Amino acid sequence: MKLGIFEQHRSWFTSAGIAMLVTIWLLSGQADEDESANSPHTVAHNVDAPRSSVRVRTQSAEEVMRTIIVNGKTAPARVVELSAETDGRVEHIGAARGADVNRSEVIVRLDQRDRSARLAQAEATVKQRQVEYEGRMRLKSESYVSEAQLQEAIALLEAAKTELTRARLDLDYMTIRAPFDGALQSRFVEIGDFVKVGDPIATFVDNRTMIVSANVSEFDARFVKPGQAAEARLATGETVRGTVRYVAPVADAATRTFVVELEVDNSDGMLRAGGTAELRIPAERVYAHRISPSLLTLDDAGNIGVKIVNDKGVVEFVVADIALSSSDGMWIAGLPKTATIITVGQGYVTAGSMVIAVAEDDIDTAVAAKTKLGNR
Repeated sequence: MKLGIFEQHRSWFTSAGIAMLVTIWLLSGQADEDESANSPHTVAHNVDAPRSSVRVRTQSAEEVMRTIIVNGKTAPARVVELSAETDGRVEHIGAARGADVNRSEVIVRLDQRDRSARLAQAEATVKQRQVEYEGRMRLKSESYVSEAQLQEAIALLEAAKTELTRARLDLDYMTIRAPFDGALQSRFVEIGDFVKVGDPIATFVDNRTMIVSANVSEFDARFVKPGQAAEARLATGETVRGTVRYVAPVADAATRTFVVELEVDNSDGMLRAGGTAELRIPAERVYAHRISPSLLTLDDAGNIGVKIVNDKGVVEFVVADIALSSSDGMWIAGLPKTATIITVGQGYVTAGSMVIAVAEDDIDTAVAAKTKLGNR
């Protein structure tokens, strides 16, 4: 009877047995792990992460003049709009567009119309009033003329002189002349055009003196002073020197930068206005390291800088403060006075990582020794 019941429920007993065996096996494994963890004979082995090897150069900083370098543009020192100061018709053109013109040379002349006649009339009136005044002065001494009559003669004489001045100015205004040495940028009238007072005649520029205009940051503006010597590198490759003539007292509201203008002599007229230029202004003396631009790299925030190795063999990233840029390389300020700069492999290591620093001198010595042995 009992054997019949086992045969009837054999599958159930088999499943229950397998489940018990699996449970016992899992519990035994957990116990072994706990025992191993708590065993005093268990030794934890820490496997150090492999270090990257980088080539480094140890160098000392040198004192250099930090230079403010900003992009700007060239412009004429002065730009004026010449307008008509009297009415008239254009009868003569004295200068073509783009021509160099000296001060007081004729640019445009209007027709005289009746200006000469009015001038002659004003001169005659002044003579008449002068005679009348002198006559009343003689009569005044003999008490034949009252003080009021004498003052009336004085007023008439002054009015006549005023009209004479107006006639002379009107005759002078018919000729538009160059206000200073420069060039005629553009002209808006031709022969036969009739102009009225205030109508634009021409645009005249002072191209004998050029300026290089640029914007400097809030930090750099404190190092720039009017009268300071500086230089600019033009797009054509030329380098020109001059003096700072203007520093804006108030920053631009949008950019928070200050306008700076460098005045450059252009008496020979070789420089052209409106081109791009790189303004270079000496700022302050700082300690900096000379490096190749190829050593510059970017951090995660997008800052440009260099990677160095400290005394503990840890990589540090230093944001580049470019003090000076020349054909020999870049001078970077902000590094320690003696710095171990990564020259090869900086792109494969990150700040905070441990590295094996291999000095360039050691590599050069090893290569030289290998070459010497190969030549034997």
